[in-house]
Amino acid sequence: MRALEPWVAQPLETFLAESAARLTLLMTSSGQVVAQHGFSRSLDVMTAAALGAGIIASTEELARLMGAARFEAVVHHGQQQSCMLAAFGTARGRWIGLVVYGPETSVGIVRLFFDQMVRQLAAAAPREQPTQPQMLAENFETELNTSLNALFGR
Repeated sequence: MRALEPWVAQPLETFLAESAARLTLLMTSSGQVVAQHGFSRSLDVMTAAALGAGIIASTEELARLMGAARFEAVVHHGQQQSCMLAAFGTARGRWIGLVVYGPETSVGIVRLFFDQMVRQLAAAAPREQPTQPQMLAENFETELNTSLNALFGR
């Protein structure tokens, strides 16, 4: 498990232990990865984050067009593994959780412990926003590589 924000580590570790999740990503609504577990390649992480953020954005727009409130979660069931995507608020803005789990657990268990993790993150989140230098296009690749190295311990 890797986390860019230290206060995310304990709630995520507890969630992983209790839910039996195989893969987990926590990201901002724009797809910037904050923490990950179970992915072995950075390309997989970045692809999953981009797709997850896109799915949540399109689902929220669909809800808006239907005149409904935001959907709480999107779940895709498969025979060998399933995926849950859920957006939630933090002191640092709106985040998205992507969880892949197998038949050894259920969507109900995953959702129960995911909601518990969200409450723990809300309690642990620092209230002030970190100051980040403005990212310029020329620094994008360096910043991306630094973030990926931090997530994968390289």
